Amino acid sequence: MENYTQTSTDFTLLGLFPPTRIGLFLFIVVVLIFLMALFGNVSMILLIFRDTHLHTPMYFLLSQLSLIDLSYISTIVPKMTYNFVCGNKSISFIGCGVQSYFFWTLAGAEALLLISMAYDCYVAICFPLHYPIRMSKKVCVLMITGSWIMGSVNACAHTVYAFHIPYCRSRNINHFFCDVPAMLTLACMDTWVYEYTVLVSTILFLAFPFIGIVCSYGRVLLAICRMQSTEGRKKAYSTCSTHLTVVTLYYAPFVYTYLCPRSFRSPTENKILAVFYTILTPVLNPIIYSLRNKEVMGALR
Repeated sequence: MENYTQTSTDFTLLGLFPPTRIGLFLFIVVVLIFLMALFGNVSMILLIFRDTHLHTPMYFLLSQLSLIDLSYISTIVPKMTYNFVCGNKSISFIGCGVQSYFFWTLAGAEALLLISMAYDCYVAICFPLHYPIRMSKKVCVLMITGSWIMGSVNACAHTVYAFHIPYCRSRNINHFFCDVPAMLTLACMDTWVYEYTVLVSTILFLAFPFIGIVCSYGRVLLAICRMQSTEGRKKAYSTCSTHLTVVTLYYAPFVYTYLCPRSFRSPTENKILAVFYTILTPVLNPIIYSLRNKEVMGALR
């Protein structure tokens, strides 16, 4: 089997769009979504940076979310667009490794950042008097730095393993980006060890944070029900429902993709689910946070 190992040759990404008119239509839609995501996230970052009323921990974390989403979609869509337009679906071995590394880094960082945002909401509503201490600038910086570092370490582990195993089957990756689980179907060795690693990583970066977010918002909803002020209750409910919408759109397809056994999913299902957390979430986040946030809309006006 080792005679077929070619770790220096290119991979081929089969892509997301079929070579039909429907495929061309879907391609145009994705390009428009990409442009909207760029505009929305860049606008959100600049708005938070320039408006002093938004210089609070909540919006500081939100600006980091926009930065991650901006990087997220820019890691996937430009290469996919180039391959479709030029008809060249190949990606170099190094390029595939770089794309995989940034994907895992940004995915892990966003998952941890979302739980930081849940904690911010929890402290603001349940412990408003302690908020300046519990969510100081130093704490925010530590949260953000920790998210990036842990995401990067996790990405290194996955990428180094995936690109040091022998590939001796077809080089065609049935995906629109270098997703490691899709690549492992081409390996000429048993990858059960790595599959358990993916399971552990998914539990640590997705399942546990999701449980933490649900518990936090359970406490928050109880606190909202006890509020005397109708205006305060509406504002708190709007903030929490916005964040829960973002969390659901991001976590649900991710958890299903990486926790559900491979035999229960088809490559087509994997690609459709991946569209949610790589393409749709980055464009929906700035829309959801701007349209449902009076302070952001006021600063925009």
